[in-house]
Amino acid sequence: MRVNYQENVTLQFRVLSDDQIEEILSASMEILERIGVKIENEEGFQLLVDGGASSADGKVVKIPSFMVKGALATAPGRIVLAGRNGRRGLVLEKDRIHFGTGSDLPFFMDPETGQRRRTLFDDVVAAAKVVDALPNLDFFMSHGLVSDVPEAHYDRHQFLAMLMGTAKPYVITAVDGQGLQDQYDMACLVLGGEREFRQNPLFGIYAEPISPLVHSKTALEKVLIAAKHRIPVVYVPAPSAGGTAPVTMAGVLAGGLADTLAGLVLSQLKNPGTGFVMGGVFTSLDMRTMVFTYGSPELLLLDAALSDIAKYLKIPVFSTSGCTDSKVFDQQAALEAGLSILMAALSGANLIHDNGYIESGLTGSLEMLVLVDEAVSLVKRMMQGVRVNRESLAVDVIERTGIGGQYLQDEHTLEHFKEEIWSPKVLDRQVHDSWEKGGAKTMGERCRERVIDILQSHQPEPVLDEKTVKELKNFCRKIDGT
Repeated sequence: MRVNYQENVTLQFRVLSDDQIEEILSASMEILERIGVKIENEEGFQLLVDGGASSADGKVVKIPSFMVKGALATAPGRIVLAGRNGRRGLVLEKDRIHFGTGSDLPFFMDPETGQRRRTLFDDVVAAAKVVDALPNLDFFMSHGLVSDVPEAHYDRHQFLAMLMGTAKPYVITAVDGQGLQDQYDMACLVLGGEREFRQNPLFGIYAEPISPLVHSKTALEKVLIAAKHRIPVVYVPAPSAGGTAPVTMAGVLAGGLADTLAGLVLSQLKNPGTGFVMGGVFTSLDMRTMVFTYGSPELLLLDAALSDIAKYLKIPVFSTSGCTDSKVFDQQAALEAGLSILMAALSGANLIHDNGYIESGLTGSLEMLVLVDEAVSLVKRMMQGVRVNRESLAVDVIERTGIGGQYLQDEHTLEHFKEEIWSPKVLDRQVHDSWEKGGAKTMGERCRERVIDILQSHQPEPVLDEKTVKELKNFCRKIDGT
């Protein structure tokens, strides 16, 4: 037998060492203790002060490290979200990766016309249906910001569209605390009550502080209401290197992590044990265009570093992939999306969102979602690594086949080729003549055909029944006052 044998079952990757993480964490603690954060929510402010924080002006709160350590001790390292089909498919814990969309895109690339336009209610339903059909996308954020409903309550209508289009788990947004409460009530209506939601949470709530170091009234309303109902909180700073954070990568991480930890402390003060997902969209500001970049190497590096920090802290992490700064679904979009998907998977991030974004987070593309699904499938095969055992080494097979032989008809090939050799669905591997006879279709054309096919033929399982849809629509109308 072999001794002292080490095996890499999957690919191994990390950006930061433990020592580097401890340096960044120490800097974040220093920021919270020496500089503090601005708390624009009265209940949140009082919770922090009563919990041991200090304030000289009634606005800026300085949070001592013992409060952070206490919050880390009560925050769960495992969070589970379930779809409305009851499947607890989204397990958020160390190195479990899940891919999904992003939210609140004002523009939508119409798959029929190819034109960029404002996002509509039906576009969110369509995006949800596409995600429901794609096997490698695990959760759904709205992929749009609906513009054809009352603006003040758009989030409730948006959630209805999400419910109608997919049975997979959700991460939602809300305009304010009441918006979250209403969507929670809608979810309880679908599931059958609060007890059912607590047993199998249907969604997590996305909330953002304002980098640097400002925690708004509405963001903290969402944190506090989520903690009250045990709704998992996805608290996401979005600092940009050179813009709302120092230009150095370590400075971005230290400042952004300080904001994250402030939100963590508040969630645990309100209700210890509340599920908390850290992370964000940590990226750079393009100094020529002032664009908040979605395709930059800085985003890939910073988000992978955040995954290292989250695993060190034993907290689930929200990350980013499958997005681009390109204005259309083109070669640039494919390059930037593919690299980010690989990096996010290698990092072991848990909720990997924004897949399908184009135009630096302004426009949603359904064709991009199809490409992302294919890329995630490919990357998952890479992440499986190389199996090394007696069966896979195949010495007996090599002996049986002999020198100069071929393996196409060998039973070993038949038994293992499906698990060893990845097979694409939309990527092309035909010979040139066959490709031409099939219409000489580009990747973009094949992705569009897949989208149209899904929209015409796919239905989520289970379909949201007409009675429940009617009740939810009446709920939204009552809020709108119509």
